[in-house]
Amino acid sequence: MFPGRMPLSPPGPAGPDPELELAFIERPIRRSLKTAEEIDQLTVDEDLNDIERAIYLLSVGQEVQKACIISNLPTLVRQNPAETFRRVVPKVREVLTGAAPEIQLAAATSLLTILQDDIILIHTHTFSILKTVLLHMNHRDPVVSGAWLETLLLAIDALPKDTIRQEVLNPLLYQSQLSQSVQGRLTSCRILGKVACKFDSLMVKTELVPLARSLCQDPESEVRVCMCRQMEIIARAVGVDDTRTEVLPELAELAGDEESSVRVAAFDSIINLMEMLDSEDRLNVLVPMVMAVCDGSSQVDEAVMLSLSFQFGKLCSGLAGFLSDEQKCVLLQKFRVLCVSGLPTEGNPADGTKSALIRSNCCYNLPAMVVFVESIHFLSDLYLPFSSLCSDPEVSVRQSAASSFHQVVKLLGSNVYLVHKELLSLLQDEALEVLDALSNQLDETLEVVLSRGENLTLDNKLSELLSALLSAEQKVGSSLRWRLHEKLLQRYRCLARLLPGQLLHQSFCPRIFIILTTNKVLPVQKEAARTFCTFLRYNRKQEQRQEMMERLFRDLAQGHSYWNRLRFLDVCEVAAEVFSRKYFSKHLVIPALELVHDPVANVRYKLCQLLPQLRSSLRLPADKLLLQKLDLCVQKFLCEEKDKDVVATIRKTVLELDKLDLTEPFHKRHDWDFLDQKKEKEEMLLLEMEHLERQQNEGIRIPNNHTERKRRDNKTSLSITKSMSMSSSTSASSSSKEMRRSKLSRSRSLSSQPPTSKPVHSEKSQKVKDLGSSSGLGKSSTMSTKDDSVRAAHFTLTTQSTSSMPVLIRSNTTSLLDRASILDQKDHRIRTLDHRTSNMDHRNNMMEYRTSNLDQRDFRTSILDQREHRTSTLDK
Repeated sequence: MFPGRMPLSPPGPAGPDPELELAFIERPIRRSLKTAEEIDQLTVDEDLNDIERAIYLLSVGQEVQKACIISNLPTLVRQNPAETFRRVVPKVREVLTGAAPEIQLAAATSLLTILQDDIILIHTHTFSILKTVLLHMNHRDPVVSGAWLETLLLAIDALPKDTIRQEVLNPLLYQSQLSQSVQGRLTSCRILGKVACKFDSLMVKTELVPLARSLCQDPESEVRVCMCRQMEIIARAVGVDDTRTEVLPELAELAGDEESSVRVAAFDSIINLMEMLDSEDRLNVLVPMVMAVCDGSSQVDEAVMLSLSFQFGKLCSGLAGFLSDEQKCVLLQKFRVLCVSGLPTEGNPADGTKSALIRSNCCYNLPAMVVFVESIHFLSDLYLPFSSLCSDPEVSVRQSAASSFHQVVKLLGSNVYLVHKELLSLLQDEALEVLDALSNQLDETLEVVLSRGENLTLDNKLSELLSALLSAEQKVGSSLRWRLHEKLLQRYRCLARLLPGQLLHQSFCPRIFIILTTNKVLPVQKEAARTFCTFLRYNRKQEQRQEMMERLFRDLAQGHSYWNRLRFLDVCEVAAEVFSRKYFSKHLVIPALELVHDPVANVRYKLCQLLPQLRSSLRLPADKLLLQKLDLCVQKFLCEEKDKDVVATIRKTVLELDKLDLTEPFHKRHDWDFLDQKKEKEEMLLLEMEHLERQQNEGIRIPNNHTERKRRDNKTSLSITKSMSMSSSTSASSSSKEMRRSKLSRSRSLSSQPPTSKPVHSEKSQKVKDLGSSSGLGKSSTMSTKDDSVRAAHFTLTTQSTSSMPVLIRSNTTSLLDRASILDQKDHRIRTLDHRTSNMDHRNNMMEYRTSNLDQRDFRTSILDQREHRTSTLDK
């Protein structure tokens, strides 16, 4: 409007220009968008019904009104089909003659809707609709003719066979002649492929296949290409036997066409029909064709290479059993060439987008090629092209490589360490699109990679992988891609069952806390809360769990910012889904209820919304005290709350709380109750595994200390024995009467036992004799046999309990589940050692009494013999 930029100078003393001000005042202002004549033309009598109004607007209305009536034609058919087809549809056909493209497109869409929605009886008005569609299918505008053709192709599915034979196939025979236009012959090819699925194989073979052959020999390459694309549909319609004799020879002839586009179309059709070909056809037809393409495609045309790169994996998997070793090497070499196609070299710049698309197709076929060469030959045959694709200069190629990375990792199996460098490069890629593609199945990738922990820890690869994961999260967190950040945190949850809790506690948990306290995107914060709860649940260190909970209470529940306190309630909401009710009510209900005193109304409002979830986690009578605290919280809200939004929310919450039943019987429990029981069992199993880990770590130190302590106790017991020998003889003579009375009572009690206990007493007497002869050694042997019996019983119980539990943790450091038998055998021994250690002082005090009784063991042995005799006498 202005030719140049006006200088921003202050106005002179005379003020603004009066001529410019007058020009703005005199400019006419249009009060309405339409003139009176236009308004009269657009005005319609209100007394007209829908049919009459449609006829009136189609006759004298403007283009916009006509297009609106035609678009509303399906509604008119639903309301009054007879009058619409008798009066409106003929008027529509008159309007379409020479109408604008907008009206033509609206009519094509409306007529397709009428045919597909079964609004009318097909046999009644099909002729009038098809006549309109076929009349305008050869429109001079290619867009309009294409729209009418798509309408016909989609309507064929809803038409009966007789109608298709009479109204569609008869004009098709005429349009497929060479005297017709190229557009008409292309239309015939499309219709021929569509109607082939509607008829039986005999009809297709006798009537449609000859017509398809004539179109395959059309002088125009565009028609031959279109017919090649439709031959696949015709082959599936005629069946396997007729495909070999009728369709395959025609496609093989077109595969040698002079036009590269025809060769590509025939090549694609043959590959798509590979499952219908027998071994002889694959060996004699397909293998020579593929070898010819691999030998000369790089010099012939880039379009052939593009098609070959897309179909390469399917070719190799379908022809693997029919290729010789030399032919496999040719295919593999061709794939290597395609992987570096178009890359810049010394003197040759990079090619265009087709080369990048070829390399992207190679990335798509990487899993199939790994199967083709087998994982043991991956390093020698495929590693170099795979590494080249992962570091390709084009972002689209690296993105495709990241999309198929998880499949390659699964196929490599134990050789997954070979692609460790490429995984790090994709995680540290500068383009977030690459990381987005990699994170779609990152959990599956990490599960395979971290399950081979031995190979990762050899060369310090585990620390590199963890640092790459952390840097990737930080890079995404500093960007605006919050959906990618949310997805990445969701994928990181799998680390809880793949890595030891101590490693996660040191590396990932601090970063999760930073996200919870600093990130302002609510979906990201909720996902970080879920990841934190998952890490907390699978951590098997009591000290670390306690530290994480304390930091959660300190930084969030008791944080200075109300935003952090809101995040704590979000963590509670997520924790109710992750943990069992027992764990949640034990650790998180009371800190959440303490926020009833929060000075910020938003926090109290959030707490009111969370109260039903808190109460549903309680079960009577175990959580009676927590229920009382929750009721006090509700009473405080009802009595002291002054914020109107919080008051309205607490009133709704009270109604929800009254509906909850905390004492439901077992037969009325829902699915989530049984899921909660499963969670509680899993948490108990985690605690048992933590206890076993602690005992395993302490069991290495305890036996050494215990043996030394036992050796010192034996030395002291020998010295005490000599000093107490004289005193024991005097004490024995003074208490002989009491001992006789106690022995008599014990013999009477033994006489009431069944006779099967006699061998036990004999064994016991034999053991007492051995004890008398070998003091401490006999004692240790008796305890060892007892330990073995208890250990065997404990092993059977433990295996029964753990077999019913699901496997939750797969750790690379301890592998507890693999060594369950060894740990169960040591379990009772370790507990016995702990018990002995705790009671060592008591044993030292009792050692004097045991030493004094050593001299009396011979006398006791004789008493036991007499007891057996008395028992037999009493039994008689």
